[in-house]
Amino acid sequence: MALTDFERIVQQMHNPRASELWRALQPLRSCLSFMNTGAHPDDESSAMLAALGLKEGVKLSHACATRGEGGQNALGMEAAKDLGVVRTREMERAAKILNMNQYWLSTSPEDSIFDFGFSKSGEETLGNWGKQRTLKRFVQILRTERPDIVCVTFLDVEGQHGHHRAMTQSAFEAVRLAADPRAFPETGLDVWVVKKLYLPAWSGAGDSYDDGAPPPPETTAIDGSGADPVLGADYAQIGQWSRSFHATQGMGVWVEPGQSHIFPLHLAWAAAGDPKKERNIFEGLPRHLGELGAFAGAPELGDPLGRAQESLDAAIGAWPDKLSIRRHAGTALGLIRVISENCPDAAKAEVVHRLEAKERQLSQVLMLASDIECRVSLSQSEAQPGEEIAASLYPYAPGLDVEAQLVAPGGWRVGEQQDGTVLITLPEDEETSNPYPDTWLPDRANGSIFARLNWVDEASGQALKIGVEVDGEEPIAVLPAHSATLSIGGALVNLSSPGAVEFTVQGIHPRGAKPALGGAEGWNIKSDNHKFSLSPKPGLNPGLYEFGLKLDDHPAQTIKRMKYRHTGPLVRSEPAKLRIRALDVALPETKIAYIGGGAERVDHWLGALGMDVTSLDDKALEQADFSGFDSILVGVFAFRTRPALSDRLKSLHDWVRAGGNLVTLYHRPWDNWGANTTPLAPLTIGKPSLRWRVTDENAKVTCLDPAHPLLNTPNRISPEDWQGWQKERGLYFASDWDKTYTPLLAMADPGEEMLTGSLLSGRFGAGRHTHTSLILHHQMECLVPGAFRVMANLLNPA
Repeated sequence: MALTDFERIVQQMHNPRASELWRALQPLRSCLSFMNTGAHPDDESSAMLAALGLKEGVKLSHACATRGEGGQNALGMEAAKDLGVVRTREMERAAKILNMNQYWLSTSPEDSIFDFGFSKSGEETLGNWGKQRTLKRFVQILRTERPDIVCVTFLDVEGQHGHHRAMTQSAFEAVRLAADPRAFPETGLDVWVVKKLYLPAWSGAGDSYDDGAPPPPETTAIDGSGADPVLGADYAQIGQWSRSFHATQGMGVWVEPGQSHIFPLHLAWAAAGDPKKERNIFEGLPRHLGELGAFAGAPELGDPLGRAQESLDAAIGAWPDKLSIRRHAGTALGLIRVISENCPDAAKAEVVHRLEAKERQLSQVLMLASDIECRVSLSQSEAQPGEEIAASLYPYAPGLDVEAQLVAPGGWRVGEQQDGTVLITLPEDEETSNPYPDTWLPDRANGSIFARLNWVDEASGQALKIGVEVDGEEPIAVLPAHSATLSIGGALVNLSSPGAVEFTVQGIHPRGAKPALGGAEGWNIKSDNHKFSLSPKPGLNPGLYEFGLKLDDHPAQTIKRMKYRHTGPLVRSEPAKLRIRALDVALPETKIAYIGGGAERVDHWLGALGMDVTSLDDKALEQADFSGFDSILVGVFAFRTRPALSDRLKSLHDWVRAGGNLVTLYHRPWDNWGANTTPLAPLTIGKPSLRWRVTDENAKVTCLDPAHPLLNTPNRISPEDWQGWQKERGLYFASDWDKTYTPLLAMADPGEEMLTGSLLSGRFGAGRHTHTSLILHHQMECLVPGAFRVMANLLNPA
C-alpha cells in the first residue's frame, strides 16, 4: 500500500537528496569488495562496515545463514517462521543504511538452514542444516558476489554459539570450494578466488557467550574511528543507525562521539602466500581502479583505468556541485564502458565485475545529480492470483527526457499507461510469494514490480537505465488462491474434564467457498455456516490431532500478517489447520493472577487447560489486592517490561510470607532482576548464558527430590513428561542461590556437568516461591503435554 503523506514526509526528512548523493559517491573511491558473514540477523559488524563503506568506499556484502527464527522477540508475539519474516525485513533495512548487499543461505521458511534454537556445537548445527546444503549455498553466494575479502564475525571456539561456529567452519571450506571448478558446477557460476579470509582478533565473550580460547593474534586492524564529514555522525554512530532496525532484538544503542573504534583482525588465510603482518587489509589488493590493471595482469589497461579513477575522484571532490559531479561521472562512465568492451579475456575475471559495479554506482550518482526522481505507488500491497492492481508512476526530471516504464514479472499482464496509471493483472496460477527472499541489493529494485527509468546523460551522451522500487520499498505480496483464517490455531482438550473446541473460519477467499475439516476420526464435528465445534468421542486417546481446512475441496492456506513501523506490512502463508492436544492433566484448586511480560501466552493456555486465571494489566497490577489470589505467575521478562511489578515487590513478598504461592518464569540478569532483591532470598541468574542452559531438548532430566510436592501434586511427574520437548530444555539457569531454595531437577547437555538451577523452590513464612528456567511457555505453545502437567503442579497453592 502507498505510504501516507506523513510517512513520505518523514522518509524524505530523514534522507534528503544531498546526503543521498553524498552516500552514492563514496563507493566510487574503491574497487574492492568485503564480505562479512554471520549466522543470524544482527551478527554483522555494523560499525566496522560503516567505516569501510563510507570512509574507504569498499563495496560491502553480508552472508547470513538463518533468519533468526529461534530468537526472542522484544516487540511482539511473532515467533519461529513469523519472526523470521520480520527479521528478514529488519536485516534488509539495516543493510540499506550500510549500502550493503544482503545474501541469505536460507531461502525459504522450510529450508533446513534454520535457527532451530541455541547450539553449542558447530558439528551439531551443520548436522541440522545439512553440511552440503550449507556449503553449496555459501559457494553460490561467493561466486555471485565475488568478494576480495571475507571476514567472519565469530570464532570457532568452545563457549561460542554453535551456529556461529558452523558459519566460521563453513567459511573456510566455502572459500576453498568457490575456487574449485569441480565443486558445485550445478550453480552455473564461474569460479571465484577470494583473496583473504580474516578472523576477528577480539573475543566474542559477553553476557551470552564465553569464548573458551583467547582470540588469535592481530595481524592488521580496521580503524573505524572518526566521523563522516557530511552526514555529521561518527561511523560507529552510523553503525547504530543500522543496528536500530534490529528492533525485535532490542538493538541500537547511543554511542558518544569522538571515541576510538579499532577492529583488530587476524589474517587466517590468503590466496597468495602465508598470513603475515600487514599494514592494512588493502595490502596486495587493488584499492582503486588505478591499481586494477596491474593486479589483473593487464598493464595495457593501467592508463585508461587510471584516468577513469581520476574522473571518479573528481566527481567525489566536486560535491555538492551537481553539474560538476555529472560531468566527471559521465566521463568516468564512458571510459569504463570502453574498457569493459576491450578487456582481455585473461583479465575479465578480475576486471569486468568490478566495472559492472561501477556502472551501477555511476548510474545512481547521475540520477541523483540530475535531480531525477520517480515515485511508484501501488493501490494495494497484497493481491490474489487473477486479481488486478493499479500502479501509479510519478516521474520528475527537470529539463530532461526520461522514459519511465513499469516492469512486472513474466506472465503478468501490464496494461497501457494512462495519465501515469497502469493496470496490472496477475496470472490465475501465480504462485504465492516467498517471504524469505534469498538476496537484497541496495543498488537495484528488489520487488517484483518496479519502474525502469531510461535516459541519456546530456554531457557525456551515455545511455542510462535504473530501477526504482515501489513507494515504501514494500514488494507486492501474492496471496494464496484459496485462503482462510481460523480464529485459533491450536487448542487443548483436557480429558479429565473434556469440553468442546469452538472456532470460526474467517476471511475466506474466494468468497462463497464452503469450508470443511479433514482428519476428524475420533471427534464429533458440528458446523453452522463458518462456525465449528469439535468435541472428543468417548474413549479418545491422549495425543496430538490435526485437522486440515479445505475450501470447496481445495487445501486452504492461512495468511499471517505482521506490521511494525520500521518494517511495513509483511505476509506469510502456511497450510490452514487446527492442532488439538488431547491430554490428561489434574488441575489444582487455585485462583491465579498472571503478570505477563509480553513475550508469551501462558495465561491463554492456562485458561484453555481449565484453570481460573486473571491477567493483570498495568492499572490492575498497581491496584491489585494480592490476597484475592492463591497463586501469582510472573511471566518471562516481566520484571523488565512491567515497571509496576517492581513497585509492588514488597507487597508481593509480604503476600508470599502470608501464604501465597509465587511462580516466576525465566529472566535474564539484565531484566531488572536483582539477585538480592527480586527473589525472596538471594538467587543469581548465571551468565554468560551459554554456560547456564541445556540446549538438548532430549537431555535426561533427573529428579533430585522425587517426593517433593511440586513433582507429585496434583500430577505425578514421570519421565514421559520430559518427552517431545521442542528447541531446548531451558536457559538462564540460576548459578547460585540461598539455602532456602531447594533444587528439584538436574540435567546437562552431552559431555557437560549437571546443572541444578532450572527449578528452585523455597518456603518463606507460610508461602512458597518457585523460580524456573525451563522454557515451559514455549512448550505450551508447542502443545507439549508434560509442560502443562508441570505448570499445573507449580501453581498448586502453597
